[in-house]
Amino acid sequence: MRDHVKNAAVSLLVGATLVAGVIALAPGWGEDPPPAPGPAGRAMAAAGAGAPAAPADLAALIEDRERWLKDHPRDEESWAVLGTAYVQRGVRLAQSAQFPKAERALKKSLDVVPADEGNVEAMAGMAALANARRDFAGARGWGERAVKRKPKRWTTYPLLIEAYSGLGDYKAAGKAVDRMLELNSGPQARGVAALVYRDRGWREDAAATAHDAAANAEGPEQKAAALHRMGEFAWERGEPAEAIAHYDAALRARSDHHASLAGRARALAALGRTDEALRDYGAAQKGRPLPAYALEAGELYQSLGLDGDARLQYERLRDGVAEAAKHGVDSTLLLGRYEADHGSAEAAVRRLQAQWDKGRRSVDMADALAWALHRAGRSQQALEFARKATDKGRRSALFSYHRGEIERSLGRYGAARRHLEEAVRTNPDFSPMWAPKAREALEAIGEPPEGGPRELERPAGTPAPTPSPSGAASASPSGAASASPSGAASTATPAPRSPSPSPSPTASGSPAGS
Repeated sequence: MRDHVKNAAVSLLVGATLVAGVIALAPGWGEDPPPAPGPAGRAMAAAGAGAPAAPADLAALIEDRERWLKDHPRDEESWAVLGTAYVQRGVRLAQSAQFPKAERALKKSLDVVPADEGNVEAMAGMAALANARRDFAGARGWGERAVKRKPKRWTTYPLLIEAYSGLGDYKAAGKAVDRMLELNSGPQARGVAALVYRDRGWREDAAATAHDAAANAEGPEQKAAALHRMGEFAWERGEPAEAIAHYDAALRARSDHHASLAGRARALAALGRTDEALRDYGAAQKGRPLPAYALEAGELYQSLGLDGDARLQYERLRDGVAEAAKHGVDSTLLLGRYEADHGSAEAAVRRLQAQWDKGRRSVDMADALAWALHRAGRSQQALEFARKATDKGRRSALFSYHRGEIERSLGRYGAARRHLEEAVRTNPDFSPMWAPKAREALEAIGEPPEGGPRELERPAGTPAPTPSPSGAASASPSGAASASPSGAASTATPAPRSPSPSPSPTASGSPAGS
């Protein structure tokens, strides 16, 4: 699941950029002298530079606008600032209860000056709120309306980029990046561009752009965000030691940068420093209790055979998802991934398929749906979605592993070997649970015969092996069969290597050890 925590980082970056654009006008302060340099003043200064504000400064700004609006209830710009600030605080601290407050404030702004009359600040705030709730179609609608009104307002473009990416419209995301960089090429804008380049598979461009953003970042908040991004890119390249160096630098800039704590945890786990990894996961969840962090920590515990601790993490994930749902947050993608591996694969298919049918067609959704279908015993259908996930540009070890296992279950051993090798080559330790299984699957398939591939695919007319359902028994890291923490049993270990020159291992419907 490591590749998918990046979604939280994207939201944090874009949310900070959006607040910058909305509050740069300093509504309300036009009638009075500028505030003395203090927390609220620092938040405004950071916003004007397109940088994220420190949590304490953001809280001061919220308090200031709340106080101002008691006496100036018709100040639509202050309502927009307040609503957008609530969104940023909700995203940064994983406090979904901030989102209904944000919606009320933004709607009050629109009541005073409707969108059709040009209330761009409130429209952009609504786009930010929709992205935070994973309503990417709604975010696209609000963002496009705001851009139409003010096409040169660069801080609206990151909102559209996040929405387009969430919907899988990468062509539109690319065009929005180009337009954004024409308007602003500062570190915040370049950070957004680096993420889009990564999704296109342009690793060198992504790394160079991320480096430029970090080199030009100003202030501890902006530096921490930029250095964290570089850590994520190093991690995805399979360089955990380099990733830790970037995360450490981010934490020196901001000791409470929780995304960097979680990033360092997964890199430490890859290096076998599991005690330190679990420490960092605990610290990250204490300050920013994202359900995604609970899933990662749970799978690390499970890989260590600590099933009781894993169950506690999975309960924390379910509780977090349920709480977020009360405040309008759609956690289908994360919940689908959890259910596919640790609960009901059929339930995961239903959830994910419904979102796909509604137009949410990112590569992340395609990969999650492919894996859920495979775990539910529908590998032939799964392969169609696995191809969509891996053929779009982003180089993801997890995506490659999923496709390789799906192909192995269908007897497509040549293709399976290619994608499993790609997974371990891209990031040898992409997951404490699944990276070992990728290597076991490669061992089971074996090397191609001398003289070129022969009979690596299932002979024509031979029925496909029946994939094991997600409830089949599996081997734990110690080699003993065990059930998943949620009560669903795991799948069988890969078949041993065949001594024949043309290997024909027994295909499994899902990876071992899940």
